[in-house]
Amino acid sequence: MISQDRTSSKRVRIAKISSLSLAGALLLTGCSAEAQKGWLPADRDNTNHTGIITDLWVNSWIAALVVGIITWGLIIWCMVAYRRRKNDTGYPRQLSYNLPLEIFYLTIPLFMVLVFFYFTERDIATIDARQENPDVIIDVQGKQWSWDFNYVNEDKYSTGVQVSLNGEEGVPERLPTLYLPVNRSVELQLNSRDVQHSFFVPAFLQKRDLYPGRTNYINLTPTKEGVFAGKCAELCGQYHSEMLFNVEVVSQEEFDAQMALLEDGQVGDDYGRDSSPADVPDTDPARSSS
Repeated sequence: MISQDRTSSKRVRIAKISSLSLAGALLLTGCSAEAQKGWLPADRDNTNHTGIITDLWVNSWIAALVVGIITWGLIIWCMVAYRRRKNDTGYPRQLSYNLPLEIFYLTIPLFMVLVFFYFTERDIATIDARQENPDVIIDVQGKQWSWDFNYVNEDKYSTGVQVSLNGEEGVPERLPTLYLPVNRSVELQLNSRDVQHSFFVPAFLQKRDLYPGRTNYINLTPTKEGVFAGKCAELCGQYHSEMLFNVEVVSQEEFDAQMALLEDGQVGDDYGRDSSPADVPDTDPARSSS
């Protein structure tokens, strides 16, 4: 009997230590910078929207974690409190038609869904709202498998060609580059020349699809200078993985200087598939042989 009591006490101590260790690890993890931004690939100050998106993401996970802890706690408590005792026989007393409990099960989840819906709808409306007079308007043309950028206000354009990812140095520098002035409102008008694409800049936490014959929009204000990677996030054909681009957020002076280097006019709506450009040597043996 004494041996059983000691074994039981030891198990209780182990369970307590394990629980405290797990709680401590979760608390320490929650204090890290990665945890505070929800392990998202962006900083809060990259654009005027990244903070809103980060807060919605992190707070949703916090709410889900709280609900999960309460739910699992109640399940474990029921398993322990209402377990079959050693001398019990037959089935335990069955409970049914508990009206207050059923009302509780209905109202609490409904209230939670309404709260989640309110905050999600509020933030989506803020993010998707179009500005009346943006400082910069850029017509983004997606094509197999590259990007063209028309700077509408400046009447300038830049065309991109697919860059073969052959593992050699210098390839990322040949990617199409979208220039944005820092702290200036920007409207990206997204269009496709051939098939469906998707404009995605992970550091901006925003992605929008491009459909042939239809224009989609992204309105944002870059608030941090730097170079950010972009990609097509919709499977669009054989070389989808090579449909990459860079975004450079620069000062207004540098933006004006870059505009002065570009060609005058706007890229038209002509067919834009360009899988093996003549001015970029294709060193992929498999593709060259085909």
